[in-house]
Amino acid sequence: MAISTAIQKGSTVYVYDEKNHQLWTNSGELHGYTGSSVSIKKGNTIYVYDEKHHQISSHSC
Repeated sequence: MAISTAIQKGSTVYVYDEKNHQLWTNSGELHGYTGSSVSIKKGNTIYVYDEKHHQISSHSC
């Protein structure tokens, strides 16, 4: 299941698959997304998650 879209609503990021099913949500500021990852900024750190909401990486910004 690939990531189709990620949408910022208030302080929450909603992530959806290609069938428009919600995969997961997370608080923070949407920084960007691809078909396989979503980047979310929290404070001075950007966290990158995969489609199953496993954290792949993080880095300071």
